[in-house]
Amino acid sequence: MNMIFSIKALTKEYNGRKVLDIEELYMEKGSITGIIGPSGAGKSTLLYILNGLEKASSGEIFFNGKKINGEPDIEARRKMSMVFQKPTVFNMSVYGNMAYSLKLRGFSKQEIRNRVIELSRFISMEDKLRQRAVTLSGGEAQRLSLARAIIHRPEVLLLDEPTANLDPANVAMMEKLILHARTEYGTSIIVVTHNMFQAKRLSDNSVFLLNGNVIESGSSAQIFGSPQDTRTLDFIEGKMIY
Repeated sequence: MNMIFSIKALTKEYNGRKVLDIEELYMEKGSITGIIGPSGAGKSTLLYILNGLEKASSGEIFFNGKKINGEPDIEARRKMSMVFQKPTVFNMSVYGNMAYSLKLRGFSKQEIRNRVIELSRFISMEDKLRQRAVTLSGGEAQRLSLARAIIHRPEVLLLDEPTANLDPANVAMMEKLILHARTEYGTSIIVVTHNMFQAKRLSDNSVFLLNGNVIESGSSAQIFGSPQDTRTLDFIEGKMIY
């Protein structure tokens, strides 16, 4: 299989406390990988390391076969986008927010307009393009954050609990947009979520993290249908106390 990320002997320590200790982990190119686990398992830390926001204490990380070790060069960073649990928007129009990354990459005005119009229609925000983004509702702002992250069609999309505080309608819209990025743009997606139904519904593959360790990884059908480790089963069934 073609892997977007390959991880070997990865550790991360904070003040002498090891929060990640991953012997090996592979994430398939062009797929949606769900990372599940209780709070404090190291899920978000792993995303930050993959995106270069944090540096691994030790180990090796390969992005498209190139070693990055948590410090991607500019070329690699330009191929990634990340969306956090709390929406972040620039104090400009919705159009300006969506066009921002395209302008940085030198797209023509016509191509920028075409992409903005296409995605704004997809997320039902075409009538808000002139509105200041900071006046949007929380759900609208998060939809905008995701649209802005994928409009340049990144190779990798990293999502940290992107629908945690949203109502069902906005969750459905976000999931539709995530699937759109994978299907239409071929984007490889890694999503951290506490929502087991969402992980099962969205992800091709899943990784169960516990205390910084990969307990189990594989196809979502296998992880949710017939997990091989009792700790995975306990977590999925809500029996794990944390």
